[in-house]
Amino acid sequence: MAALRAERPLQPGCPCATRSPHRGAGLMLYVVRHGRTESNASGLLLGRGDPPLDELGLLQARATAEAIGPVDRIVSSPLLRARQTAEEFGSDIELDDRWIELDYGDFDGRPVAEVSPETWAAWRDDLDWAPPGGESHRQLGARVRQACDDLLDEAAIRDIVVLTHVSPVKTAMAWALGVGDEVAWRCFVETASVTSIGTGRGGPSLRGFNDTGHLHGL
Repeated sequence: MAALRAERPLQPGCPCATRSPHRGAGLMLYVVRHGRTESNASGLLLGRGDPPLDELGLLQARATAEAIGPVDRIVSSPLLRARQTAEEFGSDIELDDRWIELDYGDFDGRPVAEVSPETWAAWRDDLDWAPPGGESHRQLGARVRQACDDLLDEAAIRDIVVLTHVSPVKTAMAWALGVGDEVAWRCFVETASVTSIGTGRGGPSLRGFNDTGHLHGL
């Protein structure tokens, strides 16, 4: 895994106090997908359902925290799988509902393979399309982009990690690149992957996306 920021003194008592392969130039906003759940492993759509991490997911969460190292602020989706991943970074966790997964409505818990190609096409190509009882990509984009904007200035002076889900990670990537949400849905995001966003006077810049090098060997 390429180094992403310069090393800094370790914080006494931090559970992640190890030298990190993510250390490169500057401070960073890390947007991390939660570790694996049994639903993920079974190929189910997982939106507002709230299962815990499975055994591999717990190992992934720990490996991710060790790879990133000490951070100054921990923000998490309120769903259990994100909170369990956040706990590997420390105990002072802020919950923010804007980072919750896309609401899949009636599709939540269904096998991905049961969704028709026509439905996938509509979901991908129309930002206002939503599953019955669910949330559109435009609605998701509005809340996640606002959450990113709220962290932008602070991330220029402090390292922040956000523990979230596949759909918000994609939206954060599009925000960093300055492109529309329609681009986000053509990307793939692994469980426990790290997306790194630099911030500064020029605004956000994408430094890394879907980084899983720290998971090799699990």
